[in-house]
Amino acid sequence: MPGIFPRLNARLADYVRDRRAMSAVEFAILLPLMLTLYLGSVEVFRGISAKRDVTMISHSLADLASQYTTIHDSDMTNILAAASAIMAPFSTGPLQATVSELTIDSRGNATVAWSDTLNGTRLAVGSSVTVPSGPNVPNSYVLLAQVRYAYDPMFGYVLTSTINMSDQIYMAPRQSGGITRTSP
Repeated sequence: MPGIFPRLNARLADYVRDRRAMSAVEFAILLPLMLTLYLGSVEVFRGISAKRDVTMISHSLADLASQYTTIHDSDMTNILAAASAIMAPFSTGPLQATVSELTIDSRGNATVAWSDTLNGTRLAVGSSVTVPSGPNVPNSYVLLAQVRYAYDPMFGYVLTSTINMSDQIYMAPRQSGGITRTSP
């Protein structure tokens, strides 16, 4: 048995010097990290895009509604359909968009004059709403566009839970003091 240890030492030394499989081992070690970084960056980019769309929808809904003096049902259907178009290619199932006109009295108290929604709940007509000091001008009207979106990560590997996004904007009507909401 005296010749076993020198041969074992020689084979071990050959194994340590052999670099042929080193790249494969390094690749196997780094692959999970690289995939996590790649999928994470894709998911973060998609999340930022979804948040940008939510903000764009709130601004667009208020801007489109502010251009009318009278809004009919067909007009409101088209305005709310714009929300779905802006949200593409993301799913519009979890999208909730609401457009409301608020009446502000002489004391600065705001109440809902009318409200319409896509996949959400309308604000009750006559209900009280708190308006920030900037758009809260006594004896005026202001539009309120509110958007909520439940973003589900595409992979669920890096980000694992639903992220709730929301945005709202107040905008004064452009063409008149207030906007009349009628049904055909």
